[in-house]
Amino acid sequence: MVFSPTAGVASALLLVTPYTPNIATVETTPGCLTDNFYGTYGGQSVFHLPPTCLDTSSIKGLSIQSVSLLPYVANSERQLIWLQESAIDSSLVTPEYEAEVQGFFRWLGEDGYSMGGGQQWSGHQHLLSSANKPGVELHLVDLQPAGGSYGLVAVEPSLAPNIEALLPRYWKPYILPNQPTSYLPVPKPAIEHVKSLLETVRFDPVVSSLVNSISLNQMRDDIRWLTGEDGKSGIISRHSFAEGSRVAANWLKERFEETGATCELKPFMSGFAPNVACKYSSSVDTTSTVLISGHYDSRGSFGSQRAPGGNDDGSGTVALLGIARAVAHSGLTFRSNVELVAFAGEEQGLYGSKAYAREMREKDANITVMIQADMLGYHAPGEPPQLGLPMYIGTPEVAQLVSNMSAIYSPELTVGYTAACCSDHQSFHEQGYASTQVFERAGPIADPMYHNSGDLSERPGYDLSQIRSIAKVQFATLLHAAGFDLPSDEDLN
Repeated sequence: MVFSPTAGVASALLLVTPYTPNIATVETTPGCLTDNFYGTYGGQSVFHLPPTCLDTSSIKGLSIQSVSLLPYVANSERQLIWLQESAIDSSLVTPEYEAEVQGFFRWLGEDGYSMGGGQQWSGHQHLLSSANKPGVELHLVDLQPAGGSYGLVAVEPSLAPNIEALLPRYWKPYILPNQPTSYLPVPKPAIEHVKSLLETVRFDPVVSSLVNSISLNQMRDDIRWLTGEDGKSGIISRHSFAEGSRVAANWLKERFEETGATCELKPFMSGFAPNVACKYSSSVDTTSTVLISGHYDSRGSFGSQRAPGGNDDGSGTVALLGIARAVAHSGLTFRSNVELVAFAGEEQGLYGSKAYAREMREKDANITVMIQADMLGYHAPGEPPQLGLPMYIGTPEVAQLVSNMSAIYSPELTVGYTAACCSDHQSFHEQGYASTQVFERAGPIADPMYHNSGDLSERPGYDLSQIRSIAKVQFATLLHAAGFDLPSDEDLN
């Protein structure tokens, strides 16, 4: 069988297909997919399909029922953006929310669009073409009643950083590259290194003491400062474009530097708050680096200026601070370079982490393990404290390493997988780095204040003890992956 573009439209095509962990396994003609990769978003991967690869014999394992084929011509006047509904618990799917989603896509469909030129591949998918080339062109929408809906739009580049403000509350944008790139799998030696770490995981009383030194009370003070709940910071919003995000960036830099880290505010795009990148140099001569991160930007309710981000992602940010303070308190040194990074621009499409991961790849940085912490604080009523690991995007061996550490140092956590996807670890995974994410629940998002101006720390369900438990796991994994030494008695005297 041959995929044929619809008559009357350009022969350039986008292929949208369910995610597979190793893209090379579904192509028989080398390069058809691996050299034409736009990225993976939620549970779908996007490719540019050249004419030479239109024959399905070049791509095995793909059924016509599972793929979408879209006519599209890349040009500098349009930016492709993937719109993804987060994996949310059924308790969050209210009639109000469903009406919000339907209204958003109806608005797109009625604002100068006409059906036509598209092929219908499932009961929910429709390909749309623009009548008058307005600012936003809707190319694909798949609205699923059980969740996991998505869409693909092309917008004027100037609109791309702001499209997040137009989306339904549980949806996120992901910016596609201007041109397809080569798929970069995590190299086998990098995976083998993580496997070697797995083989040496044992209970260590020193590590136990170190991770248990993380202060819950200090975490409480830190999160109340970042959300503005303590009345001291003056922060109303940490949205990437808000002044409060700049205040937070400077404060984070100062706090990390107090722990002995060398920090830098790293701008990545005009209008956005900077990334806060902090480093602890290795005590030995090595290029290896372990990186743990969170994002400090936030998102509030539609139409509200308030975006406290207590859980998303103040929780991951204060976990980083808790680890840094424990490092300072102990006086330990690392045998690997260690980076603690607080990203901005996550809510607009992973802008900050994409820029940082690209920079690291261009430098050929030797990042051996990367762990992103995003949303650690919500504890659903009647459920045990949990740790969720990514079902889709990430390196399974790193996720297993985190899981093993949790069983030893935070056994109170129930560990499982979550379809909630994706945070800043995706940026590193796409650059071929071994990475994973830690999340608050082994299941979909259940926090009723997700992407809401009520995302404060002083509310039912916000669990600082769970944040500390997950931070202990992060810290234990960091200590094991990087190696460390405590100061000797001579150093203390």
